[in-house]
Amino acid sequence: MEYSKIKILLADDQTLIIESLSTFLANYAEDMTVIGVVSNGREAVAATEREHPDIILMDVLMPEMGGIEAVGLIKSAHPDIKIIMLSTYDEDEYVRAAILAGASGYLLKAISPTELITVIRALKNNVIQISPEIARKLVQQKYNGNEPSGILADSTETLPWLKTLTAREREIFTCIAIGYENEEIAKKLHLASQTIKNHVSTIYLKLGVKNRFEIIRLANRR
Repeated sequence: MEYSKIKILLADDQTLIIESLSTFLANYAEDMTVIGVVSNGREAVAATEREHPDIILMDVLMPEMGGIEAVGLIKSAHPDIKIIMLSTYDEDEYVRAAILAGASGYLLKAISPTELITVIRALKNNVIQISPEIARKLVQQKYNGNEPSGILADSTETLPWLKTLTAREREIFTCIAIGYENEEIAKKLHLASQTIKNHVSTIYLKLGVKNRFEIIRLANRR
């Protein structure tokens, strides 16, 4: 069956990273094609105009123009293009700046190539991705390193959407906001993994969200 491949643009000033990603995607992702490689943000903006990629893998710090500035320029001209930041830096100022600029995800370069392929496929279907380590760090920093276990307790008046969640669902919502994965939530709450999955699906439906990142954004608004 004929299908169009996901067009990928790679932007990174480290030759080893670029070559490794290009080779891996060519060998193990038949549904993707690398349509260009660039070494700075300025080149990424120009290549986007020429090649019209579906997804850009963008480094944060590059010469001439950094990735975050490039994201802002690209998204203002091409809002449909999705951009994943790939970085060795997990500082919250970089993460927040990238997301505010329009990035669709922020991942650490420690991610395995197979996980990255999964992320790209998910992002093609509008599932935003952020490294769990970063998500947890952002939320815990917001609450001075303490788990925000009480952030929902007195919020039903200011946040009416919370009224749609049961007490258990609010508990799971908080765990997701901190950055816990389903298995971790199951252990923490002494529940079966499938039970957690069912609750998470219900939370998504009730709140009209598509992924964990949107839940984290709701928690940060609080």
